[in-house]
Parts: sequence; structure tokens; C-alpha cells
Amino acid sequence: MKRMNGCSDESCQLDACEKPCVHHDKVERVRSVLLDEDAAAGLAEIFNLLGDRTRVRILHALTLGELCVCDISAALGVSPSAISHQLRLLRTAKLVRARKEGKNVFYSLDDGHVHSLIAQGLE
Repeated sequence: MKRMNGCSDESCQLDACEKPCVHHDKVERVRSVLLDEDAAAGLAEIFNLLGDRTRVRILHALTLGELCVCDISAALGVSPSAISHQLRLLRTAKLVRARKEGKNVFYSLDDGHVHSLIAQGLE
């Protein structure tokens, strides 16, 4: 039998407790390590940045090594100005770092954690 919201009785029962209850020991354990609002906002921002295909492709390209803006642009087939804009967002979030050499700006992943994040996402 389907309910008005479109789910069967069985599937709806999986979404909520049949009888409200609180397991205080579990709640306290979670509260003791739960992210605060600032940390949660920072993590959500990182995942939001990873929600863009171009930024993910840039990060993946940088797992192969340092690249200048022109190289990233050519590899991805995206204009240098669009790449620069995306890199600025990634740099602000400390996912990539920049190094200027003459008139070129080279980018690399900020650290091994970003490389691991991309690798794990691909698995």
C-alpha cells in the first residue's frame, strides 16, 4: 500500500523510528566529537567546490603534477580566464597553491590530503 507521499509502509518505516526514543549514551558520544558550526561550514564549502566538474577536472590534472594556467587551459579545453577563476576559488579554499615564475603562474595541489581525496573519490 502506498501512502500519499509515495512511499510504501515498509520503506517509510526505514526513514524514522516507529516510536520516538533517545539513547542518551549514544547522543553524548556523538556530541562529544560532533563538528562545530565553523568546521561543518568549512567542510561543506570544500564539498561544494568539489561539486563543479571543471574544478574536479583541474584537481585531477594537478594530481599528475604542477601545471601553469595555460597548460591546464589547453588540457581541459577551457579558456585561461575561466581556469584562473576556478583556481582562485580552489586557492582560497586551500586546495591548491600557486607559484609565480616570471610571467607564468604554476599550480599544484596544496598537500597530499587533496591528492588522497581525489584518488578516493575515483575509487
